[in-house]
Amino acid sequence: MTAAAPLCLTQGDPSGIGPDLALALHAGLAGLPPFFLLADPDLLRRRAAQLRLNVAIAECEPEQARGLFPHALPVVPLRHRARGAPGAPDPADAPATVESIERAVDYLAQGRARAMVTNPIAKSVLYAAGFEHPGHTEFLGELAAAKFGRPVRPVMMIWSRELAVVPATIHIPLSAVPAVLREDDLVEIGHIVAAALAHDFGVAAPRLAFCGLNPHAGENGAMGREDIDIVAPAVARLAAEGVDARGPLPADTMFHAEARAGYDAAIGMYHDQVLIPAKTLAFDTGVNVTLGLPFIRTSPDHGTAFSLAGTLRARTSSLAEAILLADRMARARAGA
Repeated sequence: MTAAAPLCLTQGDPSGIGPDLALALHAGLAGLPPFFLLADPDLLRRRAAQLRLNVAIAECEPEQARGLFPHALPVVPLRHRARGAPGAPDPADAPATVESIERAVDYLAQGRARAMVTNPIAKSVLYAAGFEHPGHTEFLGELAAAKFGRPVRPVMMIWSRELAVVPATIHIPLSAVPAVLREDDLVEIGHIVAAALAHDFGVAAPRLAFCGLNPHAGENGAMGREDIDIVAPAVARLAAEGVDARGPLPADTMFHAEARAGYDAAIGMYHDQVLIPAKTLAFDTGVNVTLGLPFIRTSPDHGTAFSLAGTLRARTSSLAEAILLADRMARARAGA
């Protein structure tokens, strides 16, 4: 990767709001760093016409994107075409969606892009076309291992200027969480989060706060022993290994302003425990960041919003924040 390399933005589901957001952001520019979009150029031309956006589409190679960006939206064409009817997801478009993600990782491995920003995908649409991965993050983890030659542990962070959170378990039933919590996993996640805060976010001495699984962090075992037997030992190990980690803490008192000032990232035991406060505080500006990869990946913290596709009513703020954060993280890694 060179400092001059642009950011790479994936197409996302072509029937969703990803194409709209990319077009609208470029139309406004708003001081964004140069990026290119991996997409079907004809899809973008159709969508721009539908949205009545005067955005020139320039087909190019990644190296040409920076020079083109002030005057046109640089688009590296996909081999697969996309029908992309707004609001009408089609499994036949899945190959284009998958190709965009795969090509982005290729360009990162080749140093032709500094970071990737992924537009939202619809897993159900990909599943209908035979996609076999649990989700976007897991697919990126597999691609990273294949392209960079080493195993990775992808960790999902939801970041905003107000709060950064990491769920230790993600898309599993709440009833399954206690059975899958492992001390070793929490320790590994803690190290990955602390390293990312230091290297990618410029936090000199990262502070981690671990939520308890149970109400009141288990009330000394009265409401379950998971916090005593799993969470507390993990926090103690991290502290012994040089990570500033605290917990388990009662989750219901961790997210007011004074409490948030005491840590740089909160690690929750399950999805909604930390995503509810994150989305309450920064619904329109949150960014999904995948930590633990050999490259930078951010994404807007919202879905495909099929009902808004083709209407120009979708807000661009989360994607803009994702692009700005990817640029900031890339600069931090490069020492800029």
